[in-house]
Amino acid sequence: MESVQSDIDLLSSVMTLISMQFGEKCEVVLHDWTHGYDKTIVAIQNGHVSGRKVGDCGSNLGLEVMRGTSDGLNQYNYVTKTKKGKTLRSSSLYLKNDKGEPIGALCINYDISDMLEVHNIIEGLTMVNKDVKEQFVNNVNELLDYLIQESISNIGKPVDEMKKEDKIEALKFLDEKGAFYITKSGTKICKALNISKFTLYNYLDEFRSSNEQ
Repeated sequence: MESVQSDIDLLSSVMTLISMQFGEKCEVVLHDWTHGYDKTIVAIQNGHVSGRKVGDCGSNLGLEVMRGTSDGLNQYNYVTKTKKGKTLRSSSLYLKNDKGEPIGALCINYDISDMLEVHNIIEGLTMVNKDVKEQFVNNVNELLDYLIQESISNIGKPVDEMKKEDKIEALKFLDEKGAFYITKSGTKICKALNISKFTLYNYLDEFRSSNEQ
C-alpha cells in the first residue's frame, strides 16, 4: 500500500460491507495519519455511535502507534468508552505503507451498551441465594428413584460396600426428604439398599427413637 488515499475505494467498500452486515450500531472508521493527527478521519460510517465525523482526530492508541511507543500490532475485541458513556467493543487494523511505516487505521466500534444492560437484567433475574435441588417428575415412582439415588450418592460408595452406619445415614436422608410418605416406598428402598423389611424398620426405629430423646 502506497497510501490510504491510493486504496480509498477498496477500503470504503470494506467499510460498507462491515457496516451493512452489522447495522447501525457498528461504526467503521478510516484514519489517514500522513497529514498529522489533528484531522485523521477521512471516512466514517455510522459516526453517531461515537459522535465523530470526517475531519475529526483519532484516539490515543493510534497516537502511540504513530509515535512508536506501541508495538503496532493489530488489536481485537477491546472495550472502549465514548464521551457520552456508551460502551463499545472495538478492533483496530493498523495500515502500513510499502516501507512498513504506519500510515493509518481501519477501526470497528460496536455499541454494546444495550446488550450490557440486558445482560445485567438477566444476571439479576437469574441470581440465586443458594443452590436448592428440586427434581420435576411425572410420577412418584420417578421421584422415589431420584431420592434413592441421591441418598446413595450422598454416602459416596456402592451399596455393596456400605456398612450398617452408611445405610442408616441413607435412610435418614430418605426419611428427612419424606420418601416414606410415598406408598409402598419401603419395598423399593429395601431392594435398593439390599436390606430386609425387618432391618429397614429396625434402622428406622433406631435413629428415630434417638432423635426423640
